Amino acid sequence: MKKILVTGGLGYIGSHTVVELQKSDFQVIIVDNLSNSSIDVLEGITNISKTPPRFERLDLRLKADVSDFFKRNKDIEGIIHFAASKAVGESVENPLLYYENNLNTLIYLLQECNAYGINNFIFSSSCTVYGEPDSLPITEDAQIKIATSPYGNTKQISEEILKDTCSVSELMAIALRYFNPIGAHETAEIGELPAGVPQNLVPFITQTAAGVRKELSIFGTDYPTEDGSCIRDYIHVVDLARAHVVALQRLLSKNTPAVDNHNYEVFNLGTGRGSSVLEVVNSFEKTTGQKLNYKKVGRRVGDVISVYADTKKANEILGWKTEKTMEEALLSAWKWEQKVRGID
Repeated sequence: MKKILVTGGLGYIGSHTVVELQKSDFQVIIVDNLSNSSIDVLEGITNISKTPPRFERLDLRLKADVSDFFKRNKDIEGIIHFAASKAVGESVENPLLYYENNLNTLIYLLQECNAYGINNFIFSSSCTVYGEPDSLPITEDAQIKIATSPYGNTKQISEEILKDTCSVSELMAIALRYFNPIGAHETAEIGELPAGVPQNLVPFITQTAAGVRKELSIFGTDYPTEDGSCIRDYIHVVDLARAHVVALQRLLSKNTPAVDNHNYEVFNLGTGRGSSVLEVVNSFEKTTGQKLNYKKVGRRVGDVISVYADTKKANEILGWKTEKTMEEALLSAWKWEQKVRGID
């Protein structure tokens, strides 16, 4: 069994990816500093997989600790790097935290990759690298514009670091640009549980339905869209997790040269379809039978009008495509919320 390191593996996307990796017979080591996750997630992963992944609490900002970890784990064959700070608003308020956490940790990992000949690396990137698109759907060749937040900037810089490293080493890397992950595992053993007030739409919806939040705010109803609300590409987190396994298998096969330059590739991960905020709200109410208390308010600064992916490259080169529907994602998110809150 090939040993794979998953950083941030107790987080939302990381935990679902660990499950899919174990399902595909990879041996997983999780490192996580638990700054935005819970050790309880380990139990959820184990309940699904029937195999407990190895876990080590590690702060990747501590270079000496990172070096010590790799000295003890020289047989790692690939890394999937999720660990990062990810709240746009927080990044504006505390940019140095984001630059330290998101860039230094990547650099320390890549230095260890060079030291120990670990040449397979998957990076958790984001559609935020595109900013406000000039045309839709967004392809991987779309212009990378000046980032609107330190968070977005760290993703852009991280991709540049990876590309530059690949050009002068044996490293092969794939950056996966996510659109909007939603949903939870069908077992309701793991799901999205943000610390504090949710920054994303669906957990705010489910927390409002559960009575944790008084009401949901719809930011902007006068955008140039069919119903006036913003449009995003919402992808089921399990479909997203599966893409990481396929990308890893591409790297490990060694006989599929990168289509992009210098052993470095990027792929959009989305459904290829845009859904408005109001569409998601209405779909949640219809799918779950839960009536939401929501109000329409003014636009939120920094929100892009419409973003959805062109997924042709991932479909054709990775042989991956989404399988799960919006309704499945919303129902699974609600079942997860019910479990967390003890709602029958």
